[in-house]
Order: sequence, then C-alpha cells, then structure tokens
Amino acid sequence: MKLQNVFIGVLCLACFTTVQAQSDKEQVQAAILDYVEGIYEVQPERIKRSVHPQLMKKGFWRPQDQSAYKDETVMTFDQLVELAGKWNAKGWLPEDAPKEIEIYDVLDKTAVAKLTAYWGVDYFHLAKYDDKWMITNVLWQSLPAQEKVAQND
Repeated sequence: MKLQNVFIGVLCLACFTTVQAQSDKEQVQAAILDYVEGIYEVQPERIKRSVHPQLMKKGFWRPQDQSAYKDETVMTFDQLVELAGKWNAKGWLPEDAPKEIEIYDVLDKTAVAKLTAYWGVDYFHLAKYDDKWMITNVLWQSLPAQEKVAQND
C-alpha cells in the first residue's frame, strides 16, 4: 500500500509538471501573439503586456525590390509601442497576413521562439518575471529575396 501511494504521488507530480510545462508554452505563445497582433491590429497595449520595458530589438530590413539590406536598425520598447499604434492604422495589411509561431525551447525561466510575419522573421528570447512571460530580445530580418531558379533547356 505504501508503494502504491508513492507511485500515485510521483504520477501526480509528473502530471503537474506536464500541465505546468504546457501552461508555460501556452503563455510564451500568447506573449508572441500579443506582439504580432498588437502590431497587426493597432493595439499598442498588447505590446506593453507582452514585451519587457528593457527590450533589445535589432534587425535588418530590405526593400522588396532590392537584394541588399539596409544598415542594422535598433528599436526600443517605447519605439515599438509607438510603431504598434500606427503601423497598420489605415488597415492596409491583408487579413491573411502570416503569424506562424514556432517555439523552440521553454525552460522554467527562459524560452526561445520564432515568428514569421508580414514583415519578415523575428527570433525571440523570453524570460519569466513574476510568473509572466515577457519578450526581452528580438532579432529580425526581412524575408530573403527570392532567388531565380535557372531552368534547364
């Protein structure tokens, strides 16, 4: 009977850990959704909810009709909040704009993920502060130029 109680206790602990891990993964996903939908849907309050105020965001932008990237850009938390308040204010973004999220790793205090969005690809570092997942670093780039495939005659 004692062995059975130990087994049940271990099983309950394993179930709790699995539920907790799923919950953390869902919270990481929710933070990234806040980020992308905050920009897409002109809701800067979602940026404030999901992004740490000491954000470090760096990236490389390339005009669609060019193959060369512009100089690296750096954006602060305040600049991101401002951008979210105006980027799609006129509603020009297609309704089916991509927002594919891939979560690579979630530990107890840190996580790593990727977002493919209308503007390109963002790689995220997230950290857990007071039981809340926050985006701390973003490294992004425009989508690579499509290379023309040579056709064989």
